[in-house]
Amino acid sequence: MAQGRGSAVALGLALLCLLIHSEIADAATYVVGDSGGWTFNVVGWPSGKRFRPGDVLVFRYSRSVHNVVAVSAAGYRGCSAPRGSRVFTSGNDRITLARGTNYFICSFAGHCQAGMKIAVTAA
Repeated sequence: MAQGRGSAVALGLALLCLLIHSEIADAATYVVGDSGGWTFNVVGWPSGKRFRPGDVLVFRYSRSVHNVVAVSAAGYRGCSAPRGSRVFTSGNDRITLARGTNYFICSFAGHCQAGMKIAVTAA
């Protein structure tokens, strides 16, 4: 009887691993802002797109004039990057989406207010 339960547990773990692997394999990559890249007025870019956890956003921009900051909903609404926020500065950042709404802004003065921010929901 114990051997039967052990086999069932092993089968369950194998199925779980297969499910996780298939989600990762299905992950899509999106270039934020498409050919225009991460720049002003990208706030509407996510509209009409379906994002999933594990999808990757690529932020392409001139690193001397922009950055990408992962913020909370409050940081997004207020265009502020609280202390401890993740700041990306490579000019070609790849960020994997977590389940739920992911918020990103540019923290250079006035950029977020000019529409350089996006909210992406991965469901």
